[in-house]
Amino acid sequence: MAAKSLTVGFGEADITPPKERTVALAGQYYSRVAEGIHSPLKVVVLLLEQNNHHSLMISFDVVNLAVGFCNEIKERTADHFNCLSPDKITINTIHTHSAPLVSPPKDWMETVPDAISFQEYRGLLIEKTLEAASRAFREKQVAGLAHNLQHAAVGHCRRAVYSDGTAEMYGDTGREDFVGMEGGGDAGVELMYFYDKNQQPFGAIVNAACPSQVMEATRVISSDYMGTLREKLKSRYGENFRTLCQISAAGCQSPRDLVRHYKGGLDFWSEAGVEVVSDRLLAAVEKGGEEGNKCINYDPVFRHNSPKISLPRRRVSYSEFVGAEKELKRLVNIQDEETAYADFCSHLLRNENMPDNPGPYDSKLHHFVKIKSHQAAIKRYKDQDARPFVDIDFHCIRVGEAVLVTNPFELFLEYGHRIKARSSAPQTFVIQLSNGSYGYLPTKNAEEHGGYGGQVINGQIGSDGGAKLVDETVSAIYNVFQSD
Repeated sequence: MAAKSLTVGFGEADITPPKERTVALAGQYYSRVAEGIHSPLKVVVLLLEQNNHHSLMISFDVVNLAVGFCNEIKERTADHFNCLSPDKITINTIHTHSAPLVSPPKDWMETVPDAISFQEYRGLLIEKTLEAASRAFREKQVAGLAHNLQHAAVGHCRRAVYSDGTAEMYGDTGREDFVGMEGGGDAGVELMYFYDKNQQPFGAIVNAACPSQVMEATRVISSDYMGTLREKLKSRYGENFRTLCQISAAGCQSPRDLVRHYKGGLDFWSEAGVEVVSDRLLAAVEKGGEEGNKCINYDPVFRHNSPKISLPRRRVSYSEFVGAEKELKRLVNIQDEETAYADFCSHLLRNENMPDNPGPYDSKLHHFVKIKSHQAAIKRYKDQDARPFVDIDFHCIRVGEAVLVTNPFELFLEYGHRIKARSSAPQTFVIQLSNGSYGYLPTKNAEEHGGYGGQVINGQIGSDGGAKLVDETVSAIYNVFQSD
């Protein structure tokens, strides 16, 4: 074996709960019970090995994972394989809203009787991760790789801006005061292919800037467009072809074109939309594979660095704190929190049962949501001095002439653009919701516009921390290429 040969192994395991179990679905402000299975959920593991250096990348078909649970997965996996270190394991999710709870439900949500608990489901995820990792080690082989960029229309900005300077997630773009979408989109699909010694592809990384959320308002278990793409690639390249799915910076994105109001086309809230999006990506992957097959690298550079990054927490000013206290008191005097939540649930159920209303069903402008938002601002003000910074688990992995960088946020698209534009790597894979979740990381504009995704309740880090994240990421990329 050549000194610089790369050994690669893939593993995959099913993490769909047993059919006989009741499943409470994650991802919304209200409880949903699964009424069926649209597509199975998977964990996919990619092992990279060179000169006794190992890296393991794990992707889950769930909404997100808590930092502490990610650390537990890493420790359990590293204990199982003596050659692995926890700091050389990365974890990401595809952010489907159609998978079981993996963390405690929000404290205001009603408990679903007899549903599989998040603790039990966590146990299943660990068991299946070890199963998939074991297969990756068993089936590892000397491999070549090729990385490629293609384009597919998948994600669109989901925050509408109005003339009064406010924004709403999934806001009505038909209003007279609508002035435009807050951000743009990123149709780039980052691709990396792995080939055996006979130049036959056996796996790929697919990275797209849109959460896997076509089915987010439904009541079925689904891995959404990423899971469907994975199965279509098996049909194209063989049953043993593995796909590691990643979501790039996409905190402000969804699979829907809100400007056109679904006129003359699909609404992308149902199974039909899953088929369209996955077909668009399939075409991109196939085209990229044809081009990549001409430039396979069997002696790639491989480095995995995990420098420490500390980001300033988003702060609430004194005036914001005073305003939040006054507004909370006013709201509660109109309607208390318990009554407001009951009305919130009643409102969304009415929306869900309305004909020709694909979603979303809950309103982030509801009285209850406003109460929770002001409570969050008050809480942040009171505890922000005790915890002014957040240390994140960051990874920068160079494979050949491509680099993969992680972050634990629903990262607004602008930050992904900044990183990719300033990166010294020929190709950059940005991977959000990696190694835990600290919520949304909005831009300065989003903070000023407000609305869901831009508020304090939605995340730990603000635009100041986002600027530092970009700088630190760009620096880490530069460093991983400097030692040639």
